[in-house]
Amino acid sequence: MNLELYFAPGACSFVPHVALEAIRAATGQAFEPKLVKLHKGDQRTPEYLAMNPNGQVPVLVAEGKPLTQIVAICDFLDHSFPKAGLLPTNPWARAQALSQLAWMNNTVHPTFTHVFRAADFAESEAAQAEVKKVAAAKYRKHLERIQGWVAGANPYWYGERITCHDAYAFTLLRWGGYAGIDPQSLPTYLAYVERVMAAAPLAAVLERERIKLDTYKAA
Repeated sequence: MNLELYFAPGACSFVPHVALEAIRAATGQAFEPKLVKLHKGDQRTPEYLAMNPNGQVPVLVAEGKPLTQIVAICDFLDHSFPKAGLLPTNPWARAQALSQLAWMNNTVHPTFTHVFRAADFAESEAAQAEVKKVAAAKYRKHLERIQGWVAGANPYWYGERITCHDAYAFTLLRWGGYAGIDPQSLPTYLAYVERVMAAAPLAAVLERERIKLDTYKAA
């Protein structure tokens, strides 16, 4: 299968990026990473908007056909490459896994957006500061919930294999630094993420995207 992934370093496109590296490791299926420079507006070009009218990453192009939205992409990749084990095979467990991914994507991610781009939600500086403060507190609660989920991870979310969940968990903890959340204050989550970062699929993507878990800056 001919696969291309349009990604931006450190963005949520990290999730399918890792999934594709896990698929490569399990099956030998190659893919072509396509860098999208958000700061230069690559996502707003007519060519890109033809693939994704929302002007966002990620976009997975499979056999020339674009697919957007992380949960849909993970579901497609799991069905297409079951050997990689990106999601559980039991129907109920699979549904629960998709529910977790959907929550991370439609609740945790938008909460962070209110922190990172408060100007999109309020006009005055004072109002923006309030939006950011409230969202950061909510975001920490979300990370604490994820910490509870990964407390029994051994070594990864689903045991021995790296999945979309592991990639999203890393991404969300990394973003926490921008919200003023010290990863050291979530020790169980941090220990799990450090194991995840050492896994070959994540290590490959971390190197390609040139990112680390280094976003937190002490006041």
